[in-house]
Amino acid sequence: MGGAETLGCASLLPAYLFTNSDTVTSYCISATPEDRITVRRVGEKTRGVCSRSIMGGSIQADNCFSTGLTHRVFVTNAMTGHRQTFRTGSDVLAQQFAIQTPVLYNGCRSGEIFSIDIRQRSHKGQGWKAIRLFHDSAITSVNLLKTEQYLMAADMEGQIKLWDLRKLRCVKEYKGHHNEHAILPLHVNEEEGLLTAVGQDCYTRIWSLQDAHLLRTIPSPYPSSKDSIPSVVFSSRLGGSRGIPGLLMAVQQDLYYFSYKTDEPYCLRTKDMDHSTVLSD
Repeated sequence: MGGAETLGCASLLPAYLFTNSDTVTSYCISATPEDRITVRRVGEKTRGVCSRSIMGGSIQADNCFSTGLTHRVFVTNAMTGHRQTFRTGSDVLAQQFAIQTPVLYNGCRSGEIFSIDIRQRSHKGQGWKAIRLFHDSAITSVNLLKTEQYLMAADMEGQIKLWDLRKLRCVKEYKGHHNEHAILPLHVNEEEGLLTAVGQDCYTRIWSLQDAHLLRTIPSPYPSSKDSIPSVVFSSRLGGSRGIPGLLMAVQQDLYYFSYKTDEPYCLRTKDMDHSTVLSD
């Protein structure tokens, strides 16, 4: 959802976040520039759009979802509608809930990364910021590793850093990423020990998580432009439990598959194909 001048965002959350039943109902959360948050069952009509809204759900966080907006964070209980407001002093561009604890990590335009324990009752001042880390530029992505002792963060200067949350210091930097002003995601695959990111130069780069060595740089099959930045996902088992590792890349109407050991893609033309054909292939 959204338009040329107003970026839109919505999150689709499975029902198990909000109920112990076996229902298959899912919910769509949407926000408006006026900070109106709605939760609807999929299929109900909604026309919500939001600018700079990032949402996430947490099982441990009392059935809550978060919304990062201009100079504040909303944490809303999806069952009761109760909402907490945290004033941040900067626009929130990236968020992620921890799984093991009811803690929300936030990345700001100012370059600050901070955590919120949403069980806190008092939100006055900045005392509720439990962990504070700093980059030199706006944060575009935050990713907690599975142990939740390390946090991966990227910014608008192309820096990617791995932070030790116990020692509050950067322990690794991943060089070569290109970014100047876009909100671009990071993809962490701990099973394969890989970090993947696409830069504004439309190159896909893959690093070793362990030693931060740049393993591969893959150019886009399309001419580089701001309108054709690839979307990628790496899977250890493409095609199911017996599948093989590989990278899927979507650019314009095309879907490319890169095998684990080559930069030569296989292209699946999707423009004129229906959904059933894509699944069967």
